[in-house]
Amino acid sequence: MDRNFALEFVRVTEAAALESARWMGRGDEKAADHAAVEAMRKMLNSIQFDGTVVIGEGERDEAPMLYIGEKVGKGGGPILDLALDPLEGTTICARGGNNSLAVIAIAEEGHFLHAPDTYMEKIAVGPQAKGAIDLDASVTENLRNVAKAKKCQIEDVTAIILDRPRHADLISEVRKAGARIWLIGDGDVSAAIATCKKDSGVDILFGTGGAPEGVIAAAALRCMGGDFQGRLVFRTDKERERAKKMGIQDLNRKYSITELASGKVMFCATGVTQGTFLDGVRFFSGGAMTHSVVMRSESGTVRFIEAEHHFDRKPKY
Repeated sequence: MDRNFALEFVRVTEAAALESARWMGRGDEKAADHAAVEAMRKMLNSIQFDGTVVIGEGERDEAPMLYIGEKVGKGGGPILDLALDPLEGTTICARGGNNSLAVIAIAEEGHFLHAPDTYMEKIAVGPQAKGAIDLDASVTENLRNVAKAKKCQIEDVTAIILDRPRHADLISEVRKAGARIWLIGDGDVSAAIATCKKDSGVDILFGTGGAPEGVIAAAALRCMGGDFQGRLVFRTDKERERAKKMGIQDLNRKYSITELASGKVMFCATGVTQGTFLDGVRFFSGGAMTHSVVMRSESGTVRFIEAEHHFDRKPKY
């Protein structure tokens, strides 16, 4: 995959961030998400490639979202698969909270798991604890192994978990083991990425969240040298049937990070609201500043890009 695509695709996340950031704190989730989707779609269709959305915002009948199976790009270029979320943390943005992002992961055709729009049980760590996690092990065992890998005590380990009623038992076990907990309202892609950032204070991600976000997070952690495992969690028989139609035969399979996102992977994200990983969009008279990251699994390079946008010189997204 041509490394020059890095700048092409970061423009895509910048466009989505700039448009959705205008809805920060205004309480309208649908408007914020719609703004991000339309900007991302328009920018994707300006790039010379033949793209397919394999991880998107739902099924085709849920358009105008960027749906699973949607074709994007001008065509005529390389054939690429996309895993994307135009506004990861829609509720966060609408409420004016921290850590909402515009994200996109890119791989060559066939290298992302075609996950249905369901839930996924997840566990993620940074490079220091790579190989120390296992979804089949208990929460306490995972905490003990991560602490050992990071040469610290369980009491020094911080787990980041979505604050949901379904995680009551998980939270209880983490507390009983003696680890610290950071509860978040939304945004488990940025939470998974935080495990790879030394100064984030996050050591491990636990819990069940969206399967599409799981694949995107796995792509990001591939680039950063972290580790991730996931297992699909189906809420209805309809979701199970959909998964089978998408080619998933073993519905109980535990997926490794390279089974979720394999081959040469690229990841781009732009901060929408202020976060632990990226700054949010900051508007000034006639323009705005954005803060983005571009990562490639092939080289392990992580580039942060701060861009100054002048609206009188740029096309409307």
